[in-house]
Amino acid sequence: MTKIAHTPAQSMSVFRAEDFVVSEGANLGDPLTYADDMLLDDIYALAASAQPMRLSTHAGDPAHLTVAEGSECGAPGAAIHLDCALTLMSPDGHITDAIVLVEVDAAGNINQVYLLPLARLASRIGYALVGIERDEARSKLAHLTCARFTRGTHITMASGAQKPIEDLVVGERVLTRNDGVQEVRWVGQSTVRATGDFAPIRIRAGTLNNDRDLIVSPDHRLFIYQRKDRLGAGRSELLVKARHLVNNDSVTVQDGGFVDYFELLFDTHQIIYAEGIAAESMLIDTRTMPVLPKEVSSQLTSHTDAGLSGLDVTETLLDRPDVAELLKRASTR
Repeated sequence: MTKIAHTPAQSMSVFRAEDFVVSEGANLGDPLTYADDMLLDDIYALAASAQPMRLSTHAGDPAHLTVAEGSECGAPGAAIHLDCALTLMSPDGHITDAIVLVEVDAAGNINQVYLLPLARLASRIGYALVGIERDEARSKLAHLTCARFTRGTHITMASGAQKPIEDLVVGERVLTRNDGVQEVRWVGQSTVRATGDFAPIRIRAGTLNNDRDLIVSPDHRLFIYQRKDRLGAGRSELLVKARHLVNNDSVTVQDGGFVDYFELLFDTHQIIYAEGIAAESMLIDTRTMPVLPKEVSSQLTSHTDAGLSGLDVTETLLDRPDVAELLKRASTR
């Protein structure tokens, strides 16, 4: 069996079940529930007062996640089951995918049901339930939780040359921070709507001493070495999620259209160099494993984090508009 690394918290934007209610159909007036109690063709509407919340989870066993400390919703330590994937259709025929998450207590009783939309939902619009898939939830969540680069990102090779990620092939040698030169085990690719938690983050050239813009998935973690602990983290080595650097100036959300994402896998979780910024490669855990083709996952015997555990920065330390500039100064002087 594949041995996986200790995993960081993953944050997802969700709505509570009572915010997504059947407005027409057999279950009229009922809030979102688990797959067994939902009926196709019922029409759901998101309440005008509904506000998304950040649900933070750790990877558990393959059957469930665990609510992390500091999550905006959910009881820390409670199990989160991936119940099903939904296909919703708006009146104009637009299709939106979503995942139903069920939080349960130690006795197995349901605490809360959450909706995780994979694209933006508008309030007070009827969404027809046209698909319920119990086996697709893990796969869809996996694409959300992977660390991903966008097309055109230049990766530093073993020779020092810069190569676009879409041109990398299995077996090529890439420079890593902790383990020197490592061979690429797998390169994944997917195209998704750039909206919600799929909208990439653009880090403008120069923001973190990078020569070119770096565009990555929101929860992609960047490695920062502080020469001086300006952030107050109590250590010099940090892992910071791209979403926490957004300041609507030098770091922005690129919402709209489509985006080509790429995953880069090595034998162990690595810090590599993308546009000159130290950034993580794909980390295998129970959330991300479904992204891998079977012929790749069956060959993995272990996937450790290469000494990166415990480097994540708490969100409270990053809740300031000048955090990107602060980290740039911390890493240079």
